[in-house]
Amino acid sequence: MGSSESSDFTAKDMWQEIKQHGSFSETRTGKEPRVLKPGSSIGAAVAAATTVPAGGSRVVSFALSWSCPEVKFTDGKTYHRRYTKFCGLDRDAAAESLAHDALLEHMEWESKIQEWQTPILQDKRLPEWYPLALFNELYYLIAGGTIWTGISITISKYIMICMPVQNRIRSYHGAENKSLANVVTDGRPPRMSVASSGTGTQDPFSLDVFRRTDLQGSGTPVPVVDGVLGEMTSVTERLRSAAAFGATLLGDGEENVGQFLYLESMEYHMWNTYDVHYFYVSFALLSLFPEIELSLQRDFARAVLLHDPRPMRTLNDGKTVPRKVLGSVPHDVGLNDPWFELNAYMLHDPSRWKDLNPKFVMQVYRAVVATGNVAFARAAWPAVYLAMAYMDQFDRDRDGMVENEGRPDQTYDLWSVSGVSAYTGGIWVAALQAAAAMARIVGDGDAELYFRARYRMARRVYDEELWNGAYFSYDNSGGKTSSSIMADQLAGQWYARACGLEPVVEEEKARSALGTVLDYNVMRVKGGTVGAVNGMRPDGGIDMSSTQSKEIWPGTTYAVAAAMIHEGMLEAGFRTAKGAHDASWSKDGFGYAFQTPEAWTAEGGYRGLHYMRPLSIWAMQWALSPPELHKDRCPRRGTPQLDMTSSIRWRAC
Repeated sequence: MGSSESSDFTAKDMWQEIKQHGSFSETRTGKEPRVLKPGSSIGAAVAAATTVPAGGSRVVSFALSWSCPEVKFTDGKTYHRRYTKFCGLDRDAAAESLAHDALLEHMEWESKIQEWQTPILQDKRLPEWYPLALFNELYYLIAGGTIWTGISITISKYIMICMPVQNRIRSYHGAENKSLANVVTDGRPPRMSVASSGTGTQDPFSLDVFRRTDLQGSGTPVPVVDGVLGEMTSVTERLRSAAAFGATLLGDGEENVGQFLYLESMEYHMWNTYDVHYFYVSFALLSLFPEIELSLQRDFARAVLLHDPRPMRTLNDGKTVPRKVLGSVPHDVGLNDPWFELNAYMLHDPSRWKDLNPKFVMQVYRAVVATGNVAFARAAWPAVYLAMAYMDQFDRDRDGMVENEGRPDQTYDLWSVSGVSAYTGGIWVAALQAAAAMARIVGDGDAELYFRARYRMARRVYDEELWNGAYFSYDNSGGKTSSSIMADQLAGQWYARACGLEPVVEEEKARSALGTVLDYNVMRVKGGTVGAVNGMRPDGGIDMSSTQSKEIWPGTTYAVAAAMIHEGMLEAGFRTAKGAHDASWSKDGFGYAFQTPEAWTAEGGYRGLHYMRPLSIWAMQWALSPPELHKDRCPRRGTPQLDMTSSIRWRAC
């Protein structure tokens, strides 16, 4: 390490020193750290000398590290980073621990990386460009403003709902001692509304949730003020102070691995944006770091049970809405005070989005079957049920299918949609099936029957309202863009396949729809060299109705490719994904490498540099090499393996 005692030692000085002496002399290096004056600069370098015999080789290892043990957010909360659990808080941890470990263990680390990557690199099914994009897109897990905290505050005991879930369901939805199984047999399932978002009023079921929530482990029920949740400011504050994180949902013996945060984009500052991370990106975390993925899911499971009536003004229409409504899945975990002040997103009211809640249900179920963690399933089940119940208010005609409200109430938040829609509708159908499957895992038979009945209803509506003989229409409203060809139209089908569930639509229709996407959205734009345009018109033109309909989203493109692979359309999947790779990573592309944006146009204009969604390329790997899944009900340790027949391989928990 070099620094001048009399003046700043710059990179030019260091280069000159090496040229003249071949090393840094003791007289030119300061051994004590200096505090620099504002505006000054300093150079630093390391050098080592070794002798290399003729025909021989030598390896010289250098380690560069720095230690920033604390992270402080705008609202004042400070947390210790995860590594401090192992390296301590000492200011010399960078040299004495982090760099030290790197020098001793880096060869083993490199060996494990090679062991991990080699099977993919040697997979003869894969085109040459694919591993490059697959591995390099992982840059964002580190470069996305990432924060991984340790446990730096005391988390009070937090019991979400004392009354068993199945008993609550029977209590509020079984009339005169009739079970849900009897209620749904007439084909008209009972209303399950939890909250009327925007008004703050709650039905008896949701009020009971708060009455039965022990906020401080005291056994004292929470008072309800005049039956109006919007006035329960004191209750909300108690709730926010009582449980910091989803760690309160850990089962016995499960390690708290800390909390993981990263930004939606370097331009969109929101932590852990749910509709993007969990639905598209989470394949990467679940495949590589499953315990971190479970930690994030626990944070959102807890968040479903929170209500924050503090006013928030939306940017799109200037309306004042509650910051977070009970039963809704938040758009993100906040910015200034993560986990405590949710929803930094302010463009639209996130409590009216139609895809957040079903995406949550799908993510929880997928995490359960991927990890076999039944304790996680049981802990998250109350939040899953509430999330599904909340969506009932959006099924206005009681046909089992939720409807969009003629606004951009989904992840495509500048692209309006009305009525039954291909994107949200398919996700909802898949979520109903996932909710039924998860109810079976946790032993809630009534809920399983209820959600299974609604699944059959919604699946029929989806097909009848949207299938046009070649693909699934954007929506059924009859508007100018209803017949548009949406690249992401089979998102629900894709996720159902990824979770080992029944397909949302018939195989022939899925292949036809995806073939149409390949023909129109991919190949008719720059010959397929830029990825899949979000929206195309049946006449072969791009849907120009919104900013987002005419954009190409690399993350969506990879997701569509994954959907194709699940349907056995391997060549089509790689052809679709290659355009996204070429535009971003190839030498003849747009030059987006290691800063892949959310969107670009066919001409190369971009939006949202350094974006999380392109990590969805790991959904392609999930489809190419499906993991072993724990389906239906994981046996408890020590009990016989259940009899299961499926093309999926099964294993005990």
